Amino acid sequence: MNRIEFLRNSAIATGALIAGSSVNAVAGSPEKIQMLAGKTFNLDYAPHQGMFAQHAGKSFLDQIQYMYDQGFRSIEDNGFIGRPVAEQTKIGDLLAKLGMRMGVFVVDGGDNWKTSLTTGKKEFKDKFIETCHRSVEAAKRCNAKWATVVPGFYERKLPYGIQMANVVDAMRAGAEIFEPHGLIMVLETLSDTPELFLQQTHETYNVCKAVNSPSCKILFDIYHMQRTEGNLIINIDRCWEEIAYVQIGDNPGRNEPGTGEINYKNLFKHLHQKGYKGVMGMEHGNSIKSKEGELRVIQAYREADSFL
Repeated sequence: MNRIEFLRNSAIATGALIAGSSVNAVAGSPEKIQMLAGKTFNLDYAPHQGMFAQHAGKSFLDQIQYMYDQGFRSIEDNGFIGRPVAEQTKIGDLLAKLGMRMGVFVVDGGDNWKTSLTTGKKEFKDKFIETCHRSVEAAKRCNAKWATVVPGFYERKLPYGIQMANVVDAMRAGAEIFEPHGLIMVLETLSDTPELFLQQTHETYNVCKAVNSPSCKILFDIYHMQRTEGNLIINIDRCWEEIAYVQIGDNPGRNEPGTGEINYKNLFKHLHQKGYKGVMGMEHGNSIKSKEGELRVIQAYREADSFL
């Protein structure tokens, strides 16, 4: 082996050792996580119920306390509107005590309005409006500022433009209810099925522009948007003025950052540089279903959040 080959091979070997050390650091350890416990993140990430149940126990209140102890300052609770009023109040009281924010809950009135607002049928719109009123009351109990709305499925019997007009009409009715209370419905574009009416960000942007209300904005779910359109940073920038909420999930798999193809450190840096101060909903699963997997989720966010 000549000198040049020796140096090149030595550099490769050294690089492999460094890379191996980096991987071990990313995986983290209970001691490292404990050392950073309580330290807040650069962005406001929001876990959900069950994400840390093996450490915190079955009680959602205990889980919220654990989230706070690990440095998280917000939560998400999609099913909040369906909880008993007494439980909603307890959650709200604990969040207020800890100085935490409630992220989104879903304006969930049942499958009828979810799948049928595109039709323009009065009974579906009436159900949506009734659910919006209930959402206002639920939001008051936890000081929530955002609520997720999914306009619905395609109505194959109607032209696209008519469906769009029906969705805009329903969203205007919802915005009129939410606006006096400072509550923002964030419209989510999903990738679960091609039957959903809103498929890409520009369509949701179009609805928000047509509604023209501070209470009708975009929920930009990074996982879903990677699946349906890609160009994440470009599309975030194009629709920035209408984006009020962001959700997280790597693809494929819909688990924590670092388990898929999305460069989350770069995305988080971009959002931070744009001055995003909203909640970042951790709407994904844990890639490892164990106590160690829960710690891996925390460490994944420590790593992705270390962009400064």
